[in-house]
Amino acid sequence: METTQEQTIMPRIGDNAPDFEAITTIGKLQFSEYIDGKWALLFSHPADFTPVCTTEMSGFAVEQAVFDNLDTKLIGLSIDSIHSHLAWVNNVQRNTGVYMNFPIIADIDMKVAKLYGMLQPNESETAAVRAVFFIDPYQKIRLIMYYPLNVGRNMKEIIRCLEALQTSDEHKVALPLNWKKGEKIIVPPPKTLKQMEDRIADDSLDKVDFYLAKRSL
Repeated sequence: METTQEQTIMPRIGDNAPDFEAITTIGKLQFSEYIDGKWALLFSHPADFTPVCTTEMSGFAVEQAVFDNLDTKLIGLSIDSIHSHLAWVNNVQRNTGVYMNFPIIADIDMKVAKLYGMLQPNESETAAVRAVFFIDPYQKIRLIMYYPLNVGRNMKEIIRCLEALQTSDEHKVALPLNWKKGEKIIVPPPKTLKQMEDRIADDSLDKVDFYLAKRSL
């Protein structure tokens, strides 16, 4: 199967987040300046005035206070004009009371969508898939989610992953399956026989075995 250029340059976890300048619903912005040392979520949707996208983008707006508390900036994208974006934001606010006041990129030339691998030809050549890029304050891509056009994202999982990344960075720990904020974290496995012996003797830990143990933060 032939590989297109867009597919070969898709950003990966650990890469620097590609910088760009774009027209958005809050005006022209430079992405690196907009992040300004904070976490960021860059997310795409296929098209304005479509049902699944309306529920998703409204979901980000409804949780705006949560993202603010997590010191995280939001920026959306679709391959629509700025006029379409503004009309859609107004329409959603008028019909639901939800105001999407975070910037939404008008990516008519598909520049940003291609830069981030949001165009996936086997799904669509003209609409961005539902992608979410988690970008840290050092502008590194830390986690990527991709969804097809016909399946909406899970906002609880997006928030859970963001909290997990921030917790892992702050405390230098790993996190188990289904971890949620406030739950026990994984203790790094021992690297020497002495550390293993100490781990076995440590009754303060929640242990399955010496290599799998949890503790409270």
